[in-house]
Amino acid sequence: MEPAPAAPGPRLADSRGAERAAASSSLNPAGAEAQPRRRAPAVAAVLPAGGSGERMGVPTPKQFCPILERPLISYTLQALERVCWIKDIVVAVTGENMDRMKGIIQKYQHQRISLVEAGVTRHRSIFNGLKALAEDQPDSNLSKPEVVIIHDAVRPFVEEDVLLKVVTAAKEHGCSDYDLEFGTECLQLALKYGHINAKLVEGSPDLWKVTYKRDLYAAESIIKERISQYICIVMDTKEDENHVGHHLEEILKNELNHVKVTSGALCPPCRDLEQIILEQCYNYVCVNVMSFDFEETRRLLNMVKESNLSVLYPVVVISVYFLDYKSVPFDQKMENLMQIREYAKEVEKRNILLCGLLIYYPQDEQKLQASLRQGATIIATLIKERNSGLVGQLLVA
Repeated sequence: MEPAPAAPGPRLADSRGAERAAASSSLNPAGAEAQPRRRAPAVAAVLPAGGSGERMGVPTPKQFCPILERPLISYTLQALERVCWIKDIVVAVTGENMDRMKGIIQKYQHQRISLVEAGVTRHRSIFNGLKALAEDQPDSNLSKPEVVIIHDAVRPFVEEDVLLKVVTAAKEHGCSDYDLEFGTECLQLALKYGHINAKLVEGSPDLWKVTYKRDLYAAESIIKERISQYICIVMDTKEDENHVGHHLEEILKNELNHVKVTSGALCPPCRDLEQIILEQCYNYVCVNVMSFDFEETRRLLNMVKESNLSVLYPVVVISVYFLDYKSVPFDQKMENLMQIREYAKEVEKRNILLCGLLIYYPQDEQKLQASLRQGATIIATLIKERNSGLVGQLLVA
C-alpha cells in the first residue's frame, strides 16, 4: 500500500528525537528521573528481485507484472519507503532488467533505492545486497546498518508494525541455533555476511507472497478496496445547502457507511481541497451546481494533475450534472457534456480516469430520492472497479 492504503503503525524514534524527548521531560509522571531512550538502530532493507517467475507461467518476471498498470515491485518499494526509519533499500535485479528497474524508480519517484546485480540464486542475490551495505566505498551513499531486513519483492502488503517487530527482535534477542535450524535462509545469510542479530518473527495474515497468476488478481482487488475507502465531494460551497447536490452527498455518506466521505471546495482559496489532495485521496465526485459546462471539473482536474497524485494509483474523477428540465434546452446541455470525452482522453494519459454522471432532477420527491440512490450506486461502482473502459462515458441515473 497503501494504501492506502493503511495508516502507518508505530515508529522508531531517531536519535535526535530521543534527545529532544529527554530534554523536554526529565521526570516521569511519578516524579522519578526518566530513563534515557535508546538510540534507534540503523536499519536497511534488501529485496532479492532476480527471479524469473516460472511458477506464474508468464513471460514477464512476476515482480514486474502490472497491477493497475503499475509493476508489483513498485508497491513493495512504496510499503518500505513509508517506513521513515528504513534508511536504505537495496534491490538486487538481473543485468537484463537493470534499465527496467531504473525506469520504475524514476517513473514512480521512489526514494532511498540502490540497485545491485542479482546472483544466479536467491542466496547470491541477498549476499550481493548485504555486501553493498557492508562495504564502505567512497562513491557509495550507503552506510553500514546495524539491522538488515530481507524482504521478498513480491510481498507488497507488509506493514510497519511487522517490520518494527523484526527490527526489535533482531536487536534484543539475537539469533539462536534453533532459528538457524528451523528458520529461513535469510536469517542465516544476515548473520553470516552482515554480522548482525536476527530472530524468527511470526508475520501477519496479509504478509503473503504473489506467486501465481491468481495472486495478481487478489492483490489488485485488495489495492482497489484500500484506495476506495476515501471519497471527496467537490462543489461550490456558496450554493444553497438545500440544493440537490448536497442531498447526493448525504446519500453517499449513508449508503457507503464503510467509506470516509468528505467535502472540498473549488472556490478560492481552495485550501481544504488542497489538504484533501495532500492526504492522498484518489476519488473525487465533482458536483456541478452552478452551471452545466465543464469549467468546475476542469479546475479540479488541473489541481489533481499539478499534485502528481496519479503517479502511484489511478485517480477517479466523476463529474456530476443534474437535469432539471428548466433553463437550458436538453440538446444544448448534452452538447456541452460531450466535452468530457475529449478531455477524458487527455487526462487518462496522466492516469486519471474521468467519466460523467447525469442525474434526472424531477419534481417528485420519491423519484428524486430513487435517482440519487441510483447515482450513489453508480459512483461507488466506478470508484471500486476503476474501470478504464468507462473513461469519457456519460452515465445516466
